[in-house]
Amino acid sequence: MNCENYCVQNCPPSIYYVPDFITKEEECSIMQAVDKTPKPRWTQLSNRRLINYGGVPHPKGMIAEDIPSWLGQYVDRINQLNVYEEGIKANHVLINEYLPGQGIMPHLDGPLFYPTITTISCGSHTVLEYYDQIEDGVSDSSGSLVRHHTASILLEPRSLLVVKDDMYHKYLHSIAAREDDVIDDKVMNLAMASKVNTGDKLQRTKRISLTIRHVPKTSKMKIKIF
Repeated sequence: MNCENYCVQNCPPSIYYVPDFITKEEECSIMQAVDKTPKPRWTQLSNRRLINYGGVPHPKGMIAEDIPSWLGQYVDRINQLNVYEEGIKANHVLINEYLPGQGIMPHLDGPLFYPTITTISCGSHTVLEYYDQIEDGVSDSSGSLVRHHTASILLEPRSLLVVKDDMYHKYLHSIAAREDDVIDDKVMNLAMASKVNTGDKLQRTKRISLTIRHVPKTSKMKIKIF
């Protein structure tokens, strides 16, 4: 698969969107495996919960853990796409669970990760919002930043999103905390989506996202998690 064939147009560089990257059977298998995850493996945040596989990223280095085989097959599939530089392989998976009404504030993924992320969506759709931070010319010397909406990306179930270049380094991304999404002309990949039109109102259900990426700084120590 050549990712260049899936580049989202009219966006800063670079976003790639691949619909139906996994099958419905694979999606079901992923969601069942996540549902069976013991509660102590989850990290509970105020607005959602998550699991780290491969280790917990840290500025001093991630102590590497084995990634379970049911998840490793998708890491291998991402590595086969050659979205990273030669010799770099994904070694970390962040699983996020979003229930209807849950989201995430605008943020950058930052320097702990190689600046290319890949995300597989399961269960529900969502809409990813991107913002540019521009210095407010009329502000005082504090140099406050104003967020300008740059693009919306519809993430359908079973799709793959690849983000790199300026869209990784410069543009904040977020998911609004709401229970439905009205599709408008800010959705830049609408022509690549299936059976979704401007004006459609999509109800959210439970979404599981697999964000597969590379953590450059890791410890030589390796832990097995069963």
